[in-house]
Amino acid sequence: QHQQTLLNQLREVTGTNDIQLLQQALQASNGDLAEAVAFLTEKNAKAPQQEEAYYHTGQTGNDRYISVGSQADTNVIDLTGDDKDDLQRAIALSLEESNRAFRETGITDEEQAISRVLEASIAENKASLKRTQGEVWSDSLNPHDRKRQDNCPVGLKNVGNTCWFSAVIQSLFNLLEFRRLVLNYVPPGDAHDVPRNQKEHRNLPFMRELRQLFALMVSSKRKYVDPSKAVEILKDAFKSNDSQQQDVSEFTHKLLDWLEDAFQVKAEEEREGEKPKNPMVELFYGRFLAVGMHEGKKFENSEMFGQYPLQVNGFKDLHECLEAAMVEGEIESLHSENSAKSGQEHWFTAPPVLTFELSRFEFNQALGRPEKIHHKLEFPSVLYMDRYMDRNREITRIKREEIRRLKEHLTVLQQRLERYLSYGSGPKRFPLADVLQYALEFASSKPVCTSPVEDVEPAPLSSAIPPQTTARQESSCSSTEQPGSLAPTDAPGTSPIQRSVVHKPFTQSRILPEIPMHPAPRHITEDELRVLEGCLHRWRTEVENDTRDLQESIGRLHRTIDMMYADKTMMQVPYRLHAVLVHEGQANAGHYWAYIYDHHHERWMKYNDIAVTKSSWEELERDSFGGYRNASAYCLMYINDTERYLIEEEFDKETGQVLTGMDTLPSDLKEYVKDDNRKFEKELEEWDVQQVKRAQQDKMLIDTNQREPAGTSTSAPAKELEYLEQPSPTEPNKVCEEDTAKAISKAAAEFEDRGPEAALQAAFTAEHSRLVRLAQEDTAPGNDNRLKHVVVYFLHNQTPNKVIERTLLEQFADRNLGFDERCLSVMRVAQSKLELIKPKEMSMEEYERWHREYKLFRETSVCILIGLELFQKKSCSEALLYLVHAYQCNKELLSRGSYRGHNEYLIAHYRRECLLKLNEEAASLFESGDEREVEDGLSIMNELVVPCLPLLLADDLEDKDIAAVEDMRNRWCSYLGQEMERKRWSPARRCATEPRTVLSNGRPNPP
Repeated sequence: QHQQTLLNQLREVTGTNDIQLLQQALQASNGDLAEAVAFLTEKNAKAPQQEEAYYHTGQTGNDRYISVGSQADTNVIDLTGDDKDDLQRAIALSLEESNRAFRETGITDEEQAISRVLEASIAENKASLKRTQGEVWSDSLNPHDRKRQDNCPVGLKNVGNTCWFSAVIQSLFNLLEFRRLVLNYVPPGDAHDVPRNQKEHRNLPFMRELRQLFALMVSSKRKYVDPSKAVEILKDAFKSNDSQQQDVSEFTHKLLDWLEDAFQVKAEEEREGEKPKNPMVELFYGRFLAVGMHEGKKFENSEMFGQYPLQVNGFKDLHECLEAAMVEGEIESLHSENSAKSGQEHWFTAPPVLTFELSRFEFNQALGRPEKIHHKLEFPSVLYMDRYMDRNREITRIKREEIRRLKEHLTVLQQRLERYLSYGSGPKRFPLADVLQYALEFASSKPVCTSPVEDVEPAPLSSAIPPQTTARQESSCSSTEQPGSLAPTDAPGTSPIQRSVVHKPFTQSRILPEIPMHPAPRHITEDELRVLEGCLHRWRTEVENDTRDLQESIGRLHRTIDMMYADKTMMQVPYRLHAVLVHEGQANAGHYWAYIYDHHHERWMKYNDIAVTKSSWEELERDSFGGYRNASAYCLMYINDTERYLIEEEFDKETGQVLTGMDTLPSDLKEYVKDDNRKFEKELEEWDVQQVKRAQQDKMLIDTNQREPAGTSTSAPAKELEYLEQPSPTEPNKVCEEDTAKAISKAAAEFEDRGPEAALQAAFTAEHSRLVRLAQEDTAPGNDNRLKHVVVYFLHNQTPNKVIERTLLEQFADRNLGFDERCLSVMRVAQSKLELIKPKEMSMEEYERWHREYKLFRETSVCILIGLELFQKKSCSEALLYLVHAYQCNKELLSRGSYRGHNEYLIAHYRRECLLKLNEEAASLFESGDEREVEDGLSIMNELVVPCLPLLLADDLEDKDIAAVEDMRNRWCSYLGQEMERKRWSPARRCATEPRTVLSNGRPNPP
């Protein structure tokens, strides 16, 4: 049975009825319907190489997006070929439609097939359809990443398949009247004692958690908050214990029921002796009056509704869904002998908040599983409910009757028009005007040959054709030859002209190029032709006029129907779209998010778990209407646009000022939020303290690591420091990501026209050109373009092109580029190209060596900057360590090329200045006479000045270095001739002798 189902689906998709061919395709694809379609496509298109190009997306140049576009562009399947069979035409049209859909929506034909035609046979495993958004969010260790920015709305953390909770709660929270009701809810007086019943035992804890959650969403300093407690209470109400995502409709019903119960108790307590009013019922629940006839008897029943269910299948917009729901057909009778007509209408008394539940799921009996309906359904931003209201019952009936009459007339006109546009009695039909035109063209054609077959002979088996055959061919149609036409060749075994695309070589006859392309009447007189042309011209004009009149009449009827409810009397009850809850995925799994209208700023916002971003009506349409994508709206929340209290801010009764943030909260919730904010602020402070401690530890570590090797002239720090580590050139930093995204954005036209591979090529070229321009710029010393991008450094140093190309390719293949579908597609193509680079094509050792060198260049730059900054702050002891290390690294770089490092004279100058200042400081301390200060001065000499002196003498870079060494030597030697007190001489003795030894030998000797 499953095999037969697949065969039927494959027959429907491809249009072929060859059972053997269909079975062969299914067998070759192991039952995969998408692969079977591709198999038939390639088999009939005579292009087997395209199968690999269409599905093996991991290979460079054969991305699935590219292949479809290339087929359409390069005309691999020629729709104009006369010898194409129907299957080829159908497949070609299917591929062209797939390519068009991709260009319009940014998704592939594979994804569209999964979501619609091929959904029944793809993704059997439910787990494979789970979205990563359903997983538990992992908090960033850095609390600053979780800090709320200004007054940005607060998101909700996904605590495990709870995106359904976030979507619904955010929609309700942004309904200000609902928010006020929840925040100001006060439990009944006896609720603090033992709950009276099971409902109170369940509802009161939930209301407490919901109030606290709403309070945090109002005034929390966190970017998003954790709704775990409220979610757990709700989850207990669901009987299902599996980890599947809960049914959102069921959850919403349950939520409103609980809220109704909670406020009902409060209402009964507050209005003793009167009929209690439940604010939740007043807000969300309306009534509809069912009026109809059953078994010949009239009836009227009033019923309450909360979420109003609407069927999506078979309707194009929301009004059609509502009309179908309002007017029901025959009511099944218990007595079959009763032939009286039955039916009913629904008339609304709408609530302030009107919620429509769009039924997009149905159970497939054949497959034994639920399926999602991906049909497109449009809905307006403002919905006028007048035609559905009970008070407009009579006028609506009149208009419906008028619409019914117009639609009947419209149907008649459309049928007439169809007879003109699809004329004929056979299976193939054509527009009548075209048929008459073709007949006119046939009648006007000039006859050439007496027989359509006398000039066409099959090629003989021998290699030569008898002379009389050629002579007969030449003489029969010689009168039709035009100047420049091709004459038959002397080798009759070969075709005189080669066609660019040969689709059916086994049926091709040896047709000479002089034979006319169209048939013509053999015998027709001029009088007959004149009469026939006159009739055909007149008939064609009549048909065109009739067709045009019908089309105009149909257009007028459509406009009349569309404007039937456009008068002011039927536009008095506007409902504005407040929220759209969207589901992406299939029936058994997926992800939920919400689009909510910000009435204060008049813009749409997208609430996707912890992410809250600005959006637009265009994005909402794309994600909510359905059709091409797997995403579509499942719930619409409209609010009465005349009831301004639903969205109005709260005002202070005394000052008249708008209350915002913490001022809108009751006192108990204020304390709760303040306490949570204090905890978060404490977390921020603790993090900052940890970072300061870590920086101090790193500083101590760099001091230790650089002092230990100071005895040797070329030693670098023994251990690389964490905060000196620069981002790897193969892992672009944030600026690089932005540049890459800009390059891809500039290639948007290529992406839309030719797919992601062409976009990658264009973006690659644009980015390379930009970097070449950067490398050619003359910049000031303080603005070194080599630090902006590794490729600029490579271009300055004649790095092999293979290294540059791979570096740029890795830039486009970075996984952090998933900003949108375009970047994601380009990233995948770049990754595929990287995978195809063979080891023999490029030495990875050379590639890594160049990147290690650039890393050293970046580290050297950092050391120079830190050293100069410390020097400006007069921290010469710390600055010297960085400058010495920078000088040694820079020296190593410059040994490989003049553009591989920085200006060594600049580093040497500040290194020398640091030494001179430190020497001056040490001498001043020595001269003070205080034993403690003398020891500090000696410490500076032994730990900093003395170890660095050989470095100044090692390179004959500048005379200034030698002069500086001499000045320092003379300064300390001068102390030997001075009379010193005993208390000064003892600690100074070592210093006065040691520098002389050091300076005379040029290197430090042990004391």
